[in-house]
Amino acid sequence: MLYVDEIYGEFEIDGVLVDLVESDPVQRLKGVYQGGASALVSDEWNVTRFEHSLGVMLLVKRLGGSLEEQIAALLHDVSHTAFSHVIDHVMGNQQENYHELIFQRLIEESTIPTILENYGYNYQTILLHNDQWRILERDAPHLCADRVDYTLRDLYRSRQIERQDIEQFLEDLTIMDGYMYLRTISIAEWFVQIYYQEVLDYFLHPKNIYAYDQLSKVLRYALDENVLVEDDFLKQDSQILELLNKVGNKDITEMLKSIHKGIQVETVDDKFDIYIKMKPRFIDPGVVIGDEVIPVSHVSARVKQMNNYAKERAEKGTGIRIIQI
Repeated sequence: MLYVDEIYGEFEIDGVLVDLVESDPVQRLKGVYQGGASALVSDEWNVTRFEHSLGVMLLVKRLGGSLEEQIAALLHDVSHTAFSHVIDHVMGNQQENYHELIFQRLIEESTIPTILENYGYNYQTILLHNDQWRILERDAPHLCADRVDYTLRDLYRSRQIERQDIEQFLEDLTIMDGYMYLRTISIAEWFVQIYYQEVLDYFLHPKNIYAYDQLSKVLRYALDENVLVEDDFLKQDSQILELLNKVGNKDITEMLKSIHKGIQVETVDDKFDIYIKMKPRFIDPGVVIGDEVIPVSHVSARVKQMNNYAKERAEKGTGIRIIQI
């Protein structure tokens, strides 16, 4: 199968990867927006979990990861619910890892173990021990394929970065002892800058905050009123909206109507209608200098400044005021 990706170009995939891509659990991700409620208020925030999952797999492949790590990469987000991290807000999950808590159950109730077994793989060995996959996942503030892909993909889709810059970044990536690093300080600085565009300007965009808050309230209300049950969140975004609209509940209908692309909101320091503190997210890529790997903040005053600002923003939280619904 030839797969053309807007970030990594053309790749040929075959065998077990094709069967997994075509499986129902992975295909479901075509209807799950990575930005949660974001797509409801902006046409530019429309990356799906399917695109991201294949992208992470392709990046792992590009960097020389084993077939097993490519499988883990493809399936790492397969348990994301409809509206992605919105459900963490609905369920009161401050760690934003609801999808991880249900990952094993979803895998075991799906066709994935059988597909892997047909090719001689054990799902437990590959999928239940992610700490072995050094390219795929690493705790912040390090680079990893997951973190790199969602940053590049979101910002490229919303036309905030250029393909030429992406190519320079990808060419600068290197693998040492299985881990992902960069070779050039200026390119590390570029990635830190765009990462904070992602987590501060996109995740904390006032329209995004508003959409998350309102949709979380709708979904929590629907659960409390038994309009939805928790397993409904394993459907696609559009299927959940269809269920909510069909029920004929006036309160739900009005709440849904308030989430649209024309809403007007602004970030404010006081007299806010909505205030949130999101999970802090920091980045400090390692740069190979000689025989050493050094966090770029140790050699770049610019990165140190950006990290300090991100810390201040995280500690302060973000308030928004609704101007017009």
